[in-house]
Amino acid sequence: MIPYGRQSINVDDIAAVVASLKGQYLTTGPLVEQFEAEIEKIVGAPTVAVSSGTAALHCAYAAIQLKPGDEVITPPITFIATQATAALFGARIVFADIQSDTGNINPAAVEAAITTRTKAIVAVDYAGHPAELMELRKLADKYKIFLIEDAAHSIGSVYRNRPVGSIADITTFSFFPTKNLTTGEGGAISSIHSDLLERAKRFSRQGLIRDNNEFIIRSEGVWHQEVHNFGLNYRLPDVLCALGVSQIARLGEFKQERTALFNSYIETLQMIDKLTLPTKREYVDPMWHLFPLRVDPEIRTQVFNALRAKGVGVQVNYIPAYWHPVFKRLGFKQGMFPESEKFYRSEISIPMYVGIQDSEFEYVVESIRDSITFTN
Repeated sequence: MIPYGRQSINVDDIAAVVASLKGQYLTTGPLVEQFEAEIEKIVGAPTVAVSSGTAALHCAYAAIQLKPGDEVITPPITFIATQATAALFGARIVFADIQSDTGNINPAAVEAAITTRTKAIVAVDYAGHPAELMELRKLADKYKIFLIEDAAHSIGSVYRNRPVGSIADITTFSFFPTKNLTTGEGGAISSIHSDLLERAKRFSRQGLIRDNNEFIIRSEGVWHQEVHNFGLNYRLPDVLCALGVSQIARLGEFKQERTALFNSYIETLQMIDKLTLPTKREYVDPMWHLFPLRVDPEIRTQVFNALRAKGVGVQVNYIPAYWHPVFKRLGFKQGMFPESEKFYRSEISIPMYVGIQDSEFEYVVESIRDSITFTN
């Protein structure tokens, strides 16, 4: 089976992990800060490493002090962690429909959804293509709310000559094996605001305070640490940060290969009828995570099954989040956001990863051609 995504691990990555295992630290050590510093160079904002992309989102919502009754505006086309981590704070999830071509949240729909209870807009960079960050930034500033960028797909992407991570109030990343770089499991939070990043970091470190200038209890010894607000253990260990540091050194290479693969797909697949190919805005330079192919909804299931039967491990990204039964109980139902549903019903993610072989690429393309022909 040719997977839709996978990690790229080389001998340098392995050597870095082995060296870490031979060192003094398995949990929090010097490689954590080194990894965070390397991410900051890429994204243009100070960064805290955490244990997953979901953890990063949870920390971001903690940083803005999300509370019950606050409203968070999100797109439906995203993994449910975007909403779940906000809902766990008691927030009300408000959906705004997407742009039909990019799959990203539509700024016009966002503005229509803003109320006096809106706390944040959450933009998801679907497939690696940045959302309309400047338009969303203007809305956030106009209504004095936060802009959070869920950049799980897009580390290394550039929007209007600015790196993803340097525009939103808080940006979150994922380093799952299928993503643009990996630490196995892992994630990060970046912020252009030091107070937000400090709150996110503290939440990810169980709320522990070690600075005696902040202590309320002052009668204890040098061992003392205390908690003023609850947090969770979302630390990313040194051994995984070793892999992350090694992977970041290859990020430019990863982007070059992903871009070349994306362009090869565009050049080849545009010759096949009944396909809608991904869009790229002229002012973005994406780090492509997915290649979201779109077909007629009436044949999507047939094409998907035919490709799987041929050993092409396609995927669908994603079911509209409000279709999940947990949202049905909150009053959401199918038909509410037509662009998201149209996008979902036609989308198939085809293999998109560093290291795909020419023979595999050719086989994927030929399999797509055959599968489309088979449905005629």
